Amino acid sequence: MKAGNNHRLKGRSLSLTLVVLVITTIALWAWEKNPFANTLLLAQEWYIAPSSEFHVDARNDSVVSMKPKEKIVVNISDSIITKAEENFRTAPVDSISALSPETIDRNEDMTSSSETKVCNYAKGRWVADSRRPLYSGLGCKKWLSAMWACRLTQRKDFSYEGYRWQPESCEMPEFERSAFLRRMQDKTIAFIGDSLGRQQFQSLMCMATGGEESPEVQNVGKKFGLVKARGAIRPDGWAYWFPKTNTTILYYWSASLSDLVPLNTSDRNTNVAMHLDRPPAFMRRYIHYFDVLILNTGHHWNRGKLNANRWVMYVDGKPKRDKKRDEIGNAKNFTVHSIVRWLDSHLPSYPHLKVFFRTISPRHFFNGDWNTGGTCDNTTPLSGGSEVMQDGSSDPVIEGAVKGTKVKILDITSISKLRDEGHISRYSIRGTTDVNDCLHWCLPGIPDTWNELLVAQI
Repeated sequence: MKAGNNHRLKGRSLSLTLVVLVITTIALWAWEKNPFANTLLLAQEWYIAPSSEFHVDARNDSVVSMKPKEKIVVNISDSIITKAEENFRTAPVDSISALSPETIDRNEDMTSSSETKVCNYAKGRWVADSRRPLYSGLGCKKWLSAMWACRLTQRKDFSYEGYRWQPESCEMPEFERSAFLRRMQDKTIAFIGDSLGRQQFQSLMCMATGGEESPEVQNVGKKFGLVKARGAIRPDGWAYWFPKTNTTILYYWSASLSDLVPLNTSDRNTNVAMHLDRPPAFMRRYIHYFDVLILNTGHHWNRGKLNANRWVMYVDGKPKRDKKRDEIGNAKNFTVHSIVRWLDSHLPSYPHLKVFFRTISPRHFFNGDWNTGGTCDNTTPLSGGSEVMQDGSSDPVIEGAVKGTKVKILDITSISKLRDEGHISRYSIRGTTDVNDCLHWCLPGIPDTWNELLVAQI
């Protein structure tokens, strides 16, 4: 009898165990199928992305590239993407397969939506703007050369002043001088280039002062060796300091961006070694002061200019013997690539420095050149069109040189090609002349837009 009772008890215990297991299984199945329960779970879920490389386009157009060993944490519930702290542990790669397809799909959708198109500032259109110009051509006499202040000449039409550039794929912030100077607190902006670089420098001085006298702004050229030498027409550049924000804006004349060294310092008529593979001595000496550097070159690369300046091309410290490189175009390309490589190799030593290489400013001589009767008499804005639709630059030399480097392109060529009415033309402070200046621009004018593009990308 005892044996029979024991068998009955064991049978009841086994039955109860089976019933509990069945009920538990049904409960778990119901919980898994319940949409509300899943929603609660996903709302708290943190997913560690296994991507080997993850890009986020920041608003300043820089791309943040996350290397494979870095960790990206994605909050699925509100699509916040942050970089994990160093001590945050990633899930093993093998465990990724355990994540639900729904979770993975959500992450992929969110990743693609977070990637925004990088702004191409050189693609867009000119639009009329009654708020232009940004300063007075009559008032900015302290910073603006009279020969470029078209308001001081006999010119009567100034409609070219009333336009601004609108990039296609992004908003360009309005320039406001106080905000600009605050952004440039404790910083030095340096322009190094030819007379078009000098125009851009003078434009920025007028923009930063509002075209006003600004007696508080001090000449600090001596600090950078920018003083007029005996017998010289002008110094090699200018530097001005805004004491309220400790901001310095300077310009140094270097038309070829080569290192120029007189072969005989005791002879005023000596030839000058033009070292194509060495940056200007000024830049090498003062680069540690700079926070923003803007370079340009182009219009002095012709045989007439080289002969007039007695420049003799040198490479590796000796006169250049390479006939192929002796061609002006090839020599210019070699120099541009050389200075970009030099800067790119030195930028790690100056992490605060941003370098821009401005593309060439277009000329608009019609029916001849500057010395053969060429003119630019058009006064109708945008008569050749108002839009730039191409993606690439119209200056392939600069575009090719900076590609793959930390030097940025300041692309102004195509947008300036549309503005032939904005040149000095035949006007001067002494009256009309027989020679047209279809290279330099009236100020206020097109170089102001170059600076707006620059400020937007700093």
